[in-house]
Amino acid sequence: MTLWRLLITPAARGAWNMAVDESILEHIGRGKALPTLRLYAWTPPCLSLGHAQPFADVDTARLTARGWEVVRRPTGGRAILHTDELTYSVIAPANEPRVEGSVLESYNRLAGALLRAVKSLEIPVEVKEGKADQGGTHNPVCFEVPSTYEITVNGKKLIGSAQARRKEGVLQHGSLPLTGDLTRITQALVFGDEAAREQAAKRLLERATTVESALGRRVSWETAAQAFVEAFEAQLGLRFERGELSESESRRAEALVKEKYAHPSWTERV
Repeated sequence: MTLWRLLITPAARGAWNMAVDESILEHIGRGKALPTLRLYAWTPPCLSLGHAQPFADVDTARLTARGWEVVRRPTGGRAILHTDELTYSVIAPANEPRVEGSVLESYNRLAGALLRAVKSLEIPVEVKEGKADQGGTHNPVCFEVPSTYEITVNGKKLIGSAQARRKEGVLQHGSLPLTGDLTRITQALVFGDEAAREQAAKRLLERATTVESALGRRVSWETAAQAFVEAFEAQLGLRFERGELSESESRRAEALVKEKYAHPSWTERV
């Protein structure tokens, strides 16, 4: 059994959430932190953009009117509206057996743990196989397009994940929508006209789902989090030690919020 750290952090702003993930990655790269599974949530709701996604996709007026925030992720992919969800991040050195190898190899291993977690919640899920989505046509919404090794229910995407590989190690994070209206994200993105917005909302409901929709009942954040912890331990041969951010990790996260994740030079750079 390999020892990893388990972090369960309070719901926080998007910039802080992304800064914490990067801070942990930096510390792991220096040998100052154990490989980590972090489980968290977002408040207020926050639109996150993929690393290279155009900021022009964001309808800033609608976003502001709803009191939502926007952040750019260090990982790729498309936009996600983070609300009513369980978010996970896996952060480990590149030579850690659970994440070593290619992106798809590590995705596949971690997908096994994700699959086990949601199956334990009695959701009839499967792993989407096939070609990874390369974004051939521009589509700003992440949850419309299942990629290889992502978790689906009756063909509808349930968990969206993205990964960054750096010299410090590997960061993979993803979202499990628990409840709520998935089409809310279309209110934060730019469309040619209202008909296009409505069509995007319709497509999203055809291609993505929430835990509540899949099960017909609600599952609490705490119940879903416990399912993740138990599944990662059982599937990946881990033993978790519950921990907290170190003072150094917290300080670096605060600096990254100011320098990067809450700053237009990062958020609006593309």
